[in-house]
Amino acid sequence: MKKLFSLIIILSLFEGTAIAKGFEPVPSNVKLPAKYTQEYIDSISPEYKKVSNEQIFHVALDMMKGTSGDFSRKAILGYNITQYPVKIEFKDLSEINQAYSTFDAIGWKKKGKLYIFINPKHEYAPPGALAALLSHEAIHQDEYNSLSEETYAWTLEATVWDEILKKYPESNNLESSLVTRENVLKQLLEKGNYTNKYIKKAVYSNQGYKNLPLTSPGFKEK
Repeated sequence: MKKLFSLIIILSLFEGTAIAKGFEPVPSNVKLPAKYTQEYIDSISPEYKKVSNEQIFHVALDMMKGTSGDFSRKAILGYNITQYPVKIEFKDLSEINQAYSTFDAIGWKKKGKLYIFINPKHEYAPPGALAALLSHEAIHQDEYNSLSEETYAWTLEATVWDEILKKYPESNNLESSLVTRENVLKQLLEKGNYTNKYIKKAVYSNQGYKNLPLTSPGFKEK
């Protein structure tokens, strides 16, 4: 009887762990740095469970620690103007607006909550590249945007990608279209001697931003 009782307890513990976990694992074809064993990923997931149930985003957020993107990581966790965690998910952006169908990501605010929607074509992107992208999108925390805000966000994204590659060089998977984007930004950053000189030119000449004001409420150029 004691053995049967012990077995029931053990099974209950395993079942409780499986139910409590409830996370989508990183796709098996995504190469991760050696640090990110499944055990380690499971240990960090509780911190990010209110942000997403997809562990690829948990890894991306963890990679932002110790980089210029840590401000964005904290903003995503809830240290933002709404005081709520930012929800992150892969989403067909054309469902929001057909004009967004080719975007890599968008920041969205609805009913006082913030969201970051990532184009599903990046589902298998290296988490390091997603970390750089998230650093950018977390800057957008209200309904307003401007050329100054986009310049800052693009420069931060490039900076974080540059820092990520120093820590996790295996993130530079050239088969990923998101990595291609990040490398273009990195080249602009380097060309400008790690200033926003050429990124700013790219933002100001971007047709998608042609109707944006120079500045926007709630954002001061840094």
